[in-house]
Amino acid sequence: MIALLLRDLRLAIRAGGGFGLGLAFFLIVVVLVPFAVGPEAGLLSSIAPGILWLGALLACLLSLDRIFALDWEDGSLDLLAVSPLPMEAVVSVKALAHWLTTGVPLVLATPLIAVLLNLPGEGFRSLILSLALGTPALSVIGTFGAALTVGIKRGGLLLSLLVLPLYVPTLIFGAEVARRGLSGQDTSTPLLLLAGITCGAIALLPFASAAVLRVNLR
Repeated sequence: MIALLLRDLRLAIRAGGGFGLGLAFFLIVVVLVPFAVGPEAGLLSSIAPGILWLGALLACLLSLDRIFALDWEDGSLDLLAVSPLPMEAVVSVKALAHWLTTGVPLVLATPLIAVLLNLPGEGFRSLILSLALGTPALSVIGTFGAALTVGIKRGGLLLSLLVLPLYVPTLIFGAEVARRGLSGQDTSTPLLLLAGITCGAIALLPFASAAVLRVNLR
């Protein structure tokens, strides 16, 4: 499993779907927001949690189609399917590799990028915590969507249409945690709901993704 994880990390970076593309898109979204809504500091700080969460979600979405596409094209996915490693473990490693190359860099870069939206210092802790807890769910849900569309030519649009509705609960509770933290309110309820979504996705979706892949590989 470790060898597969290291291989996927190298492929994600070399194929252009790694942290560089996600961070660049994240930065572009944040930079464009003041041009669209105006440079007023109070307005920017109030919408910063939602904008940052939406930017992170879209940045994660960019590289989803590459999770299984490269393995499908060179036949590696067929070899993984007949290997001693269970398909559920393969899917879990793929999701972990996507999170490490996309989610983790976004979480680490968020404090610097949040400054562009005039986010007050008291909102940083809840924002980073919500992203650290919510981005694994984005990767696992995205892996399920990638499994559904594997083998479909130009399936990126279909993948987006399938995954975006599933992302909505994570977006709602993640942004709510950041918003409540910014305003000094209690964040325990949305934080627990966000944790429940992440734990549920990690526990259930690898099995669903593996089942879908077995059907697509027949």
